[in-house]
Amino acid sequence: MFVDRVKIELNAGSGGDGCSSMRREKYIPRGGPDGGDGGRGGSLIFEARLGVNSLAAYGNRRFFSAPNGQQGQGAMCFGKKGEDEVLLVPPGTTVIDAEHGFVIKDLKNHGESFVIAKGGRGGRGNAKFKSSTNQAPRKFQRGEEGESRTVILELKSIADVGLVGKPNAGKSTLLSRISSARPEIADYPFTTKHPNLGIVDLDVKRAFVLADIPGLIEGASEGLGLGHEFLRHIERAGLLVHLVEPEPTDATDPIENYRNIRAELIQYDEDLGKREEILVVSKCELPSSEEVAELLRQETGKPVFVISAATGTRLNELKEEIMKRVEKRRDELVEAGEQVAVLRENAQPRTNRARRVPPHRAGLTAGLSDDVQAKDIDNQENNDGAKEPS
Repeated sequence: MFVDRVKIELNAGSGGDGCSSMRREKYIPRGGPDGGDGGRGGSLIFEARLGVNSLAAYGNRRFFSAPNGQQGQGAMCFGKKGEDEVLLVPPGTTVIDAEHGFVIKDLKNHGESFVIAKGGRGGRGNAKFKSSTNQAPRKFQRGEEGESRTVILELKSIADVGLVGKPNAGKSTLLSRISSARPEIADYPFTTKHPNLGIVDLDVKRAFVLADIPGLIEGASEGLGLGHEFLRHIERAGLLVHLVEPEPTDATDPIENYRNIRAELIQYDEDLGKREEILVVSKCELPSSEEVAELLRQETGKPVFVISAATGTRLNELKEEIMKRVEKRRDELVEAGEQVAVLRENAQPRTNRARRVPPHRAGLTAGLSDDVQAKDIDNQENNDGAKEPS
């Protein structure tokens, strides 16, 4: 199940109460206060993690809470702290305050985290209230309640490239041919019911993330069809690949379909209309594909790729063009001081830790081996230290 928007309630743990206790030990007269403090309540933490692909873990569970801190005990025993709970979300998740509607945090990159609800402090025991004027206090402090808040989690997929087009334009087929993603493919409209992400590898060092968005129809920006719920998934994509089917199954005009999709993108977000775009005519095995490509060139003044995802025709040329534009955008982001998203968890930079040297390879025995024994070193030192006869 793919979930990209949920509303959940969060409750951090409350702090434990302090303890009111008096020391009672044999042979020790005039025992004083020895009540310990309560433990701090656990906090709730959101963390973006690669490998988490949707918000499905929050789809059927709407309440999350961290454990409370334990109460303090006598003999200056402090209560146990509540363990912090880490809630994993996909990179690209926006955390929104449900009551006021403002964005609390945008978790774009792997490893980013923050405390969404802080645990309450533990109460002080009566030992903390001892003073020169109050040697036997009975006073203690209750633990603070943990923070509670209701938030909306909204997933906007982190992708370098977004595939857009009408239903059955061949977007899912293209994704399955150039990446390891395996989306559902069928010959009826709206086969794709949720965005699919795939990593396209050109070689060891070059790769980009491609997002297959459900097909858009006229009126999608106003809530018609499936595309309205998923238009936000291409907001972060720096490059759009617009697939045009030369012979649509609904017998519509391909050029008019292109215009309608462009209008829906602009109506949803004007910035999407200004986004860099690569035009692609799919299913080049159909006889009208070249004619449609030429009409698109005249319409837009842009180059048009004619491919076939089914046969693999000119897919390598398309991948190279996409990679060239993605690398250009990444360089611009780096120059602007922004961070480029990591595609895989194992691509994280590793710290060079000093390798531990075995004990027999360190210290005075470092120079010993099967050929060089301790006695040989002793003899050598004696020979070096011997004086030549006068």
